[in-house]
Amino acid sequence: MARETAEDAVRTVFQRRVGPGRALGEDADLIASAGRDMAVRFHRGGKVITFGNGGAATDAQHVAVEFLHPVIVGKRALPALSLTAEAGNDDRDANEAFADRLRLLASPQDIALGFSPDGRCANVLRAFQVARELGALTVALLGRDGGDIAGDKVVDHALIARSDDPCVIKELHVTAYHILWELVHVCIEQSGSLESEAGV
Repeated sequence: MARETAEDAVRTVFQRRVGPGRALGEDADLIASAGRDMAVRFHRGGKVITFGNGGAATDAQHVAVEFLHPVIVGKRALPALSLTAEAGNDDRDANEAFADRLRLLASPQDIALGFSPDGRCANVLRAFQVARELGALTVALLGRDGGDIAGDKVVDHALIARSDDPCVIKELHVTAYHILWELVHVCIEQSGSLESEAGV
């Protein structure tokens, strides 16, 4: 059997991304719906509040910064904050870490955008439960099969990167939130269509 070359290995790595990327693309309607609902909340004066654990915490910070400081000249800055960028967490009840902050900071017109690469992060799940109780829009970026967060239907929008590879999941999450960012701005620029939105 021929030994795998470095080029073969690179092709294999890229191939692992094809199926999950295509599957996420087939969820275009779900992504578009999430982006439009987010735009409605921003249009009403809401903000996006992001959260996640470990590597996903960096995504939460990344997307919050992109809304606050648009990388494309001429795009409007939108209010955002990341719950992962402060030192308030402690060991008293880790599952309530994000939920406690949402109770203090979130309003009904806001967006709770959370990351869970396996869909099973207990404190992310709890944060979504509290956000929903508060009336905030809930958007989850998940991996694998969506886990408990998708299964329990605690979010308005579940966008799932269907892969078991944490690197692929993270890459697809970056793609998904960049698309959401673009969609939000497109919708806001066509804000006349947002005036008639109700019940979001």
